[in-house]
Amino acid sequence: MVSRTTRLWVLVLLLTAVIQAQNSEQRTGRYLDSIRKEPPLLVAFVHDLPKGGDLHNHLDGAIYAEDLIDFAADGGLCVDRTSSRLLAPPCDTCENYTAKPAAQCGYADHVLYNQMVDAWSMRNWKPGEESGHDHFFAAFDKFGLASHTHVAGAIAAATNRAGMDHLQYVEFMHTADGGAAAKLAEKVEWNNDYAKMREALLAAGIKDVAAETGKQLAAEDARAKEILKCGSADAAPGCGVTVRYLYQVLRGLPREVVFAQILLGFELASSDPKFVGLNLVMPEDWYVPLHDFNQHMAMMDYLHGVYPKVHITLHAGELAMGLVPPEDLTFHIRASVERGHAERIGHGVSVMNEKDAIGLLHEMAERNVLVEIALTSNDLILGVSGDDHPLPIYMKYGVPVALASDDEGVSRSDMTQEYLRAVETYHFTYVDLKRMARQSLEHSFLPGRSLWADTKVVFRTAPACAGNLPGAEKPSAGCEEFLAANERARAQWKLEGEFAKFEKKY
Repeated sequence: MVSRTTRLWVLVLLLTAVIQAQNSEQRTGRYLDSIRKEPPLLVAFVHDLPKGGDLHNHLDGAIYAEDLIDFAADGGLCVDRTSSRLLAPPCDTCENYTAKPAAQCGYADHVLYNQMVDAWSMRNWKPGEESGHDHFFAAFDKFGLASHTHVAGAIAAATNRAGMDHLQYVEFMHTADGGAAAKLAEKVEWNNDYAKMREALLAAGIKDVAAETGKQLAAEDARAKEILKCGSADAAPGCGVTVRYLYQVLRGLPREVVFAQILLGFELASSDPKFVGLNLVMPEDWYVPLHDFNQHMAMMDYLHGVYPKVHITLHAGELAMGLVPPEDLTFHIRASVERGHAERIGHGVSVMNEKDAIGLLHEMAERNVLVEIALTSNDLILGVSGDDHPLPIYMKYGVPVALASDDEGVSRSDMTQEYLRAVETYHFTYVDLKRMARQSLEHSFLPGRSLWADTKVVFRTAPACAGNLPGAEKPSAGCEEFLAANERARAQWKLEGEFAKFEKKY
């Protein structure tokens, strides 16, 4: 039996450790304040900052154009010199100004190489005849042949960049079935009765598509680990990053295809642990996503009832005044939360244009709906930044937020730049940054219970780990058992350990 004296000593040691942790956090915060007007030091600080997870990351858009050129060259693809769109072989020669040179010709032709990089990303884009919005989204059709045929390379490149950026978890949005659900939808007659539509797709073999998709992605994942040399002495930083997937529904396609893809997303997230949820993508302002928005929410509502345990995050409010008619700014976020059952919202830029915006903010805070904030993307695509961006408003009303990269390859950004932009624009404190990193894992779709019993005001540990210093190398037996049983809590514990190491430097 443990004596009273021993218990007191344990309590004293724990309180001492807590005070030391608080002091180290305060010292780190003071250091951040001291370098706010010294950008080079600020970059170094933010780069080394543990960032938790990236919850809004499109795999196709995460790849830098330089990697895509390598993929295109490896695949023997050609490029249209006028449009920079990749084409299938045969290709023209590498002589100057041939119409359809091989992508690999760019290695010896700096004009062609730079043309591809600029066309496939926002590098050197300047406001003028083409909007940032249009240049951004046009890039995907130009390089698509390379990214779709080099999935393992894309996973490896994006995961490694995440590791170098001091992230430990990423959820990649990925339409992993290669169009199989769309082909299946062509065989099934559309039915406005969603139950019957689901039955028809099940009878046509949607579960077989799910099984094959999971098998193929497992192979791509394994190949990505080989590329990164995971398990060897030369393992790349990406080997330390946990990767999961959100099935990516292309909501700009015909309704029968959208329904089939949504159904496939629910099936995958119900049967394959690599898939932790689903999302609807493609520009929210395009005709079909606008015209069919309410129907898409009805599909989500029905299928959520059939698969209530599947996690949902939705793009909503990636809009701005002038991009669409004013009435289309007034309901997408609320509908995504209430009818689409979104646990997280991507972007949420137009929230203050919603009907009863303040009421919606209170509702999102009450429901604990996190907003995935992509500052660089919102600036480049929507022209919304600085005081016009609602990030500080979400925080003011207690809505949880986490920074995200969105399409860092196309945007020519990374998570360090997202945090840097947040610090420089909104003068966030170190505690603010720490909270956003913690929220990224708190609202991840990793399985298991959270390390935190409460996150509203302070982060208070779950009862099983109460009395332990979060992130400590040797948790108590009860806490260790809790962590072993809950993957999300383990990731959160690891983040706390990374914070402790980071703060020791200051």
